[in-house]
Amino acid sequence: MLTAAMLQLVQECGEGVLILTDGVVEPEFRHSQLTRAEVRRLLLVVARTLDALPPEAREAMPEIDLDGWRVVGSALLDDGPGADDAAWFAASSLLPATLGWLKLYRREAPQLFDYRPS
Repeated sequence: MLTAAMLQLVQECGEGVLILTDGVVEPEFRHSQLTRAEVRRLLLVVARTLDALPPEAREAMPEIDLDGWRVVGSALLDDGPGADDAAWFAASSLLPATLGWLKLYRREAPQLFDYRPS
């Protein structure tokens, strides 16, 4: 049940990032303080949530780049161009891949997304 809530949080934050960055090119992203700050905040939630997944959930979703998210999460804590680089990479590449895998896992392993106690 906890895993389902965590994956729902990842999904919702991820969708928020996609909405904020839809149609935005990298130079615009780097110049928009509000968008950049909110995207970084949401991506940090995603990174921390994925890092806190129970071991069983991690093992059940081997294609999700948890190590990549850990690196992105660390980079987002810095306040500088490295954090912006990490945010842009995550928003444009890592996050769409992660959400795609979650969509597949929702079909292939629905028990991960089930809110009923096991």
